[in-house]
Amino acid sequence: MPRDFVLGAIPGATPGKWIGLWRERMPHVPLELRELVVATQLEALDDVDAALVRLPVEESDDVHVIPLYEEEPVVVMSADSHLTAADELELSDLRGEVVIAAADDVFHLSIPDAVAPAFATPADTAEAIATVAAGVGVVIVPMSLARAHQRRDVEYRVLRDGPRSTVALAWLRDRTTPDVEVFVGIVRGRTARSSR
Repeated sequence: MPRDFVLGAIPGATPGKWIGLWRERMPHVPLELRELVVATQLEALDDVDAALVRLPVEESDDVHVIPLYEEEPVVVMSADSHLTAADELELSDLRGEVVIAAADDVFHLSIPDAVAPAFATPADTAEAIATVAAGVGVVIVPMSLARAHQRRDVEYRVLRDGPRSTVALAWLRDRTTPDVEVFVGIVRGRTARSSR
């Protein structure tokens, strides 16, 4: 019976290289990429073979988690913001700034002396960055999300002392199939000939 391998991925994850290797090694098993929402990434494991998730996700008797890489935090601002004068920023540079946290915010930062927005929480990162583009406030996101939502009217700078965000591979332990093991081998850098 034909089968697919369903890989979930949270916004900003970059599975392209691994998908390419999968297609080379497993041409008889199509890979379907399914976008996940960070807020429901754990529940989504029921519907995928494996997923690229954003930590924190606790490894448990039910879920296996392999941290893959860390992303730098960046501050997204309007292209004409005074903050663009710096090459990098620190949390202290955000004093007095309106710091917007979207509903899908992954950092949940509390910035000392930042100004809380006087408007409803944006539904997602794209909406928050559109607000910033209009000249209102700043948003702190992992670099991949800033790149995914790149616009001409915004810029971003690395937040040197901000928290990093870890992307990990997760799957349900009781659904560890040979296909999942092949994908784990790919993300861990095993060659097609190497043994486990």
